[in-house]
Amino acid sequence: MSTFKLFSGSANPEFATKVAQYLSMKVSSATLNKFSDGEISVQITESVRGLDVFIIQPTCAPTNDNLMELLIMVDALKRSSAKSISAVIPYYGYARQDRKAAPRVPITAKLTADLLEAAGIDRVVTIDLHAAQIQGFFNIPADNLFGSILFVNYIKTKKLKNPIIASPDIGGVARARSYADKLGYDLVIVDKKREKANVSEVMNIIGDVKGKDVILVDDMVDTAGTLVKAAEVLKKKGATSVMACCTHGVLSGPAYDRIENGVLDELVVSDTIPIKEGAKKITVLTASTMIGETIRRIHNNESVNSIFIA
Repeated sequence: MSTFKLFSGSANPEFATKVAQYLSMKVSSATLNKFSDGEISVQITESVRGLDVFIIQPTCAPTNDNLMELLIMVDALKRSSAKSISAVIPYYGYARQDRKAAPRVPITAKLTADLLEAAGIDRVVTIDLHAAQIQGFFNIPADNLFGSILFVNYIKTKKLKNPIIASPDIGGVARARSYADKLGYDLVIVDKKREKANVSEVMNIIGDVKGKDVILVDDMVDTAGTLVKAAEVLKKKGATSVMACCTHGVLSGPAYDRIENGVLDELVVSDTIPIKEGAKKITVLTASTMIGETIRRIHNNESVNSIFIA
């Protein structure tokens, strides 16, 4: 008999099923409903007394519903005498407001961390936080897994003739350098000026991309405005091709149309967030194996870090 159970919220049940398959188990049963006024109702329909429990629930759109559903599930499991509750949040929403970048603004990444802890979560597992310091917003163990392990292997299979890694902004240089080091590629930077949220203007390319197969890397792609504009400028500067590897495919608003109609040759994302079926130019890699192995190691008190050591 397994000494831990796996539950899923309604945000991405297909991903939870893949994780369960990796672990050779089934997603445990819970009834998730809504009252007529929109309030969320949860009932855990099997015993969890004395067991370690893992809940898989990315807080993607609809963000408020999925976050609240996660909190309510945690409360239900805590009141059902679960031994420990780990929240597996492949995509951690509300992470973009991680500091006071302007007067009188919230720090929602910290507020969300406080809410999760107050609900009774003992551990958080996530992939590629928007900013690494968000780990420090928690007073409980928080594992921030590296999505690069998925994309590095995929990039190698492409066998590009003259590849180079690009950061879509100055803030992403550390992430891009990590990719460049793992692959042994050079690095360039897209310097942009952001006027307001979800609106960006590419200003310049720091480095030479003429005749290069450029690989843009980022933690997430939302409206795709930055990626598409960056691809346009890179090709004007002589890039042979431009692909982008972004861990979380938020893809809101005009994102799908921009990618389909833009000059970006390929967008590669993980399945931390559900992606629209039949989307053109988009390749989806599964992060379920990485999450499944992390859950197994956490439960067995084994090293998680060694997954990422080549």
